[in-house]
Amino acid sequence: MKFITECFIAEHKARFSRYLSQFLSTHFFGIYFLFKNNPKSAFSYSNFSLQSPAQAFITDTNFTQRYGYVGGYAGQHTATRPLRVMMLGLRGFPDVQGGIETHAEHLAPLLVNLGCDLEVVVRSHCQKSSTGKVWCGVKFTKIWSPKSKALEAVVHTFFGVMYAAIKRPDILHIHAVGPALMTPIARLLGLRVVVTHHGQDYNRQKWGYVARKVLLLGEWFGMRFSNARIVISDVIRETVSRKHAVQAELIHNGVVLPSLDASVDDLSQFGLQKNRYILLVSRLVPEKRHLDLIQAFNQANLNGFKLALVGNSDHPDAYVLALKDAAKANPNIVLTGFQKGDVLRSLYTHAALFVLPSSHEGLSISLLEALSFGLPVIASDIPANIEVGLKPSAYFELGNIEQLKDMLCQQTTQTVLPENKMHVRAWINSHYNWKNIAEKTVTAYHSAF
Repeated sequence: MKFITECFIAEHKARFSRYLSQFLSTHFFGIYFLFKNNPKSAFSYSNFSLQSPAQAFITDTNFTQRYGYVGGYAGQHTATRPLRVMMLGLRGFPDVQGGIETHAEHLAPLLVNLGCDLEVVVRSHCQKSSTGKVWCGVKFTKIWSPKSKALEAVVHTFFGVMYAAIKRPDILHIHAVGPALMTPIARLLGLRVVVTHHGQDYNRQKWGYVARKVLLLGEWFGMRFSNARIVISDVIRETVSRKHAVQAELIHNGVVLPSLDASVDDLSQFGLQKNRYILLVSRLVPEKRHLDLIQAFNQANLNGFKLALVGNSDHPDAYVLALKDAAKANPNIVLTGFQKGDVLRSLYTHAALFVLPSSHEGLSISLLEALSFGLPVIASDIPANIEVGLKPSAYFELGNIEQLKDMLCQQTTQTVLPENKMHVRAWINSHYNWKNIAEKTVTAYHSAF
């Protein structure tokens, strides 16, 4: 199968790419100009920024506060033509819920600072208009997608690949195995494709039989047809090597070391008190196992403590309804909804404990974020969580409510010393630094040539 596929690509790629590009160049732009002044137009094109990357950073105080510097890296591209990169497969950013979205939000500006001319194709109904067409040097293009859990990612990625066929970036960077389903089409169109495997999405509880098969096919296509592959954990790298017999570059998720001077005032709106609540930050999806945590919290009956569940659901379903019912039954359980910025920073800063009971992760950004605040952590013993490298006593057996209850009781009676927090923060910063991750990503781009 692999030999036949390679022969097909070699013989027909150039011809197919030329004919399809000519067709799209003729008809696609005709449609664009027809709908240019229509507010319901499917496509919204970003203008090129006249600012240099450094100038864009200087005008964005949020970026300078987040990364603690303005300027470039040693080896930043100055004399050569910038590497033109297009990202695809995510909803949008900044401040859009989701692990891949958070990943891209931190990574993209640093890629610009390393000399990439970066355009990100986002879903029109997810990207906030207030973000604008350029943010921290990153250009955005909005493309329509259906508001459907099953079709949203695949349909949007297909349109994005067609758009990339016209714009001809040096690298098309596709995130996640669902969107990676479109990798063969992108290759046939003559595009160089880099795929980041963020996790085995087909194992998520929310997907049915057909959706899981499609995601498995997306992984197969993405890993075997891409020019280069990135994985975010060693667990995923081993899976890719075993199932697809290809090599992938291991580039972990990262974290930005935050300031701990967040105000406690933001807690009052949720009825929370400093150091008197347990925190979980995640989307409201079954694989995060919120109900396990709620059951353990109820059984622990912790005097004076509350449980804060931060996050929302993109597509509310029976799981979300069950979660809300379980929270209503205990007044000490608080659903805060999706939070960002100073409010989220305050929730992390003043929590007594962070818990991640999930059954499936790629490499949890919320777990890394909790550690960046120096929080004590309890996590399920799935391979991706173990890979983070916490002490063995921080892990509990997945689904073991009794063990989780005992760990909650034990951890909430212990005092966390400031020097212990500083040690954890220094360790996480040395192992999961976004600046190093960005440099490795650019190297992966060049390996695709």
